[in-house]
Amino acid sequence: MSSFLVTGGGGFIGSNLVEALLGRGHSVVALDDFSTGRRENLASAAAWAAAGGGRFRLIEGDIRDAKTCSAAVLGADFVLHQAAIPSVQRSVENPVLTNDVNVGGTLQLLEASRAAGVKRFVMASSSSIYGESETLPKVESMPAQPISPYGLQKLAAETYGRLYHRLYGLPTIALRYFNVFGPRQNPNSEYAAVIPRFIAAARGGARATVFGDGGQTRDFTFVENVVRANLLACEARESACGLAYNIACGERISLNDLLGHIGRIVGQAVQADYLAPRNGDIRHSQAGIDLALERLGYRPASGLAEGLRRTVGAF
Repeated sequence: MSSFLVTGGGGFIGSNLVEALLGRGHSVVALDDFSTGRRENLASAAAWAAAGGGRFRLIEGDIRDAKTCSAAVLGADFVLHQAAIPSVQRSVENPVLTNDVNVGGTLQLLEASRAAGVKRFVMASSSSIYGESETLPKVESMPAQPISPYGLQKLAAETYGRLYHRLYGLPTIALRYFNVFGPRQNPNSEYAAVIPRFIAAARGGARATVFGDGGQTRDFTFVENVVRANLLACEARESACGLAYNIACGERISLNDLLGHIGRIVGQAVQADYLAPRNGDIRHSQAGIDLALERLGYRPASGLAEGLRRTVGAF
């Protein structure tokens, strides 16, 4: 079995990756400073390891620290880099801090991985890099036009990854996630994503907050699909490296329709309060996933309807 480092292992996506890897018998080191991740997301890590036969170790530390990164990658075959300050709005409010983590921290980790000779470096990127282009679906050959510091930071991190592949031979792959949702996503943060907020409102009999008129559309991606994409990226041929891939379902739904769908699952209609659109938010998003199918063998295993049912159940 292989050894993995999962940065941001206490986060929503990171902890789902840790669980999947341990369940497959791999050895996993999770690195997190718990500034946005949660310790309770890893509370069952020992049980996951025992069930799958893997080994687990937690390092509490900051990806901006070179010594921490060097210690974390030691002995790792694969690095799954999920650590970030993951919010468009947070990047608008604090572009310096988010750049320091999302770009500077990624660079530190790339350098440590190069020195350690890891076999594959897979990084989380974002659909935010496409900006407000009206072209749908978004495909990887489109020019990047980010309209938020977060989108720009993810583009810079991708570019560093591509350069490390070209200049130093570090096999890197960037995965551009589209609106990931699923179990362990925190509905209580002021920066919470829309699906956990909508579910919490539906279950609590509260009104849901919608920024804008609710007609904006998104390509929501169940976290199980993201986990699968990361594993496929580790197994892909060398020719797949140095590139970025959209990871999504290739479909879109409006926020108003999403709210109605969640209400039907919960069994209670949800009313909405409509507020002004937020700076940095885009109007429409939908992914083209042909390149990920061709190079990684990626197909979404779970669509929106199934993912919502499972997420509501987890809540």
